[in-house]
Amino acid sequence: MIRSMTGYGRAEVVGEKIVVSVEARSLNHRHLDVALKLPRSLAGLELEARRLIQGQIQRGRLDVSVGVKPLAEGGGGLKVDAALARRYIEQALALSDALGLDTEPTVEWVLERPGVVTLGEPEAIAPEAGWPVLAEGLTRAMEDLVARREAEGEALAKELRALHDALAAEVERMAQRVPAALAQRAGRVRERIRALLSEHPLDEGRLAMEAAVWADKTDISEELARLKAHLGQFAGLLKEGGAVGRTLDFLVQEMNREVNTVASKANDLELSQLALASKGNLEKVREQVQNVE
Repeated sequence: MIRSMTGYGRAEVVGEKIVVSVEARSLNHRHLDVALKLPRSLAGLELEARRLIQGQIQRGRLDVSVGVKPLAEGGGGLKVDAALARRYIEQALALSDALGLDTEPTVEWVLERPGVVTLGEPEAIAPEAGWPVLAEGLTRAMEDLVARREAEGEALAKELRALHDALAAEVERMAQRVPAALAQRAGRVRERIRALLSEHPLDEGRLAMEAAVWADKTDISEELARLKAHLGQFAGLLKEGGAVGRTLDFLVQEMNREVNTVASKANDLELSQLALASKGNLEKVREQVQNVE
């Protein structure tokens, strides 16, 4: 199964002294780019955390944010900023006097003011104590993220298969049209040459040979054969799944090159229309492939 590069994952793990929460968001990117934000108490585990993430995700822009809270007995505790509380009270009393109000701030009101009460972050945690909790949180968040990427990948694969089938049908119609188009072009060339040299006799054998050479230069059989081969590879990769986004992108570029050649060589209305339709579908494929891991 293919995976999308966009997704979201979250997990929370309760340890002996701390609670670790992990949020992960991923977006499209040419390579794997991990932005990891750890609290100070777990900063010493950044290298191990990155290795774990890189073992789960192969491509995409990944933003991972880790939070940590102490349990009741785990240290940190509540902190009250008495100086800030005093300033709130002074400002509230001054405002009451200015407005002629006979009210005073309550303790509950003061404690609800921003910054008065904060939850202290636990002190630095020993790696052997912090890593098991962090590793479990990261693993669960990555599993959640991957599951969502796979779910979106299924929808992507369905749309890409439909576009593949449309392209294959257009290429087959081009192949069926080629013999008739070549015959028409060869006939037109012979008629033009006869018209130009009507006053001078020309050997019919030489005329046929020159027309055949010209028709061969405008033949698109090789381009169509390569297109069919690329489409076969494309379908195989969709079935195989995994991190195939870069290979799919390369195949789209190759198919686009072949279709452009067909469009430039095709001196036939039906072939030109089919080539234009193929270019339109290839552009849709390219847009979808940009989101495949």
